Amino acid sequence: MRFSLILCAALLGWACQSADTFRGTVMPDTPISDFALTDHHEQPFNLSAYRGNVVVLFFGFTFCPDVCPLTLSTWKRVHDALQADTAKVKFVYVTVDPERDTPQKLKTHLAIFSPQFLGLTGSPEALREVYAEFGVYAEKETIAAGASGYLVNHTTRMFVVDQNGVLRLLISHDAPVADIVHDLRLLLHAKP
Repeated sequence: MRFSLILCAALLGWACQSADTFRGTVMPDTPISDFALTDHHEQPFNLSAYRGNVVVLFFGFTFCPDVCPLTLSTWKRVHDALQADTAKVKFVYVTVDPERDTPQKLKTHLAIFSPQFLGLTGSPEALREVYAEFGVYAEKETIAAGASGYLVNHTTRMFVVDQNGVLRLLISHDAPVADIVHDLRLLLHAKP
């Protein structure tokens, strides 16, 4: 009987705590510098344009055979699950392959998943600055066979920036949809 009471108390404490804690990796509050790239509509884009929204960023490429399309599929499910909160969350896909990921290529590719997702590209120099800001690794790897000629090894985490432009979370590309939705809602409804 006593063990049952202790177990119930422990489970209740865990349940109460887990409702208010992030499931992704919490980052020390790190303000992100504004950056300027080109969006998939061939328009200038500054991250500051999304202030007031939670922004989920992923660094990938359209020729990616595995992690990137899986992440975009996850984003689609997260986007759909957010329902009324969807308008306050922006999904931004930054290329790690500017040679092939033209604005039109990004637009066509992202439309497969959601027209709400924004693709960004830019000069290699501008992109390197953004990668450095987020601590993103991206390096070409030549492959022996195949039409593409190379792949790009890259960081596979999602970066979550809050409404004030502060990096708050890192989320694994294979995190459960429910966990991502939970974390985004915590940020959306956090008291300033």
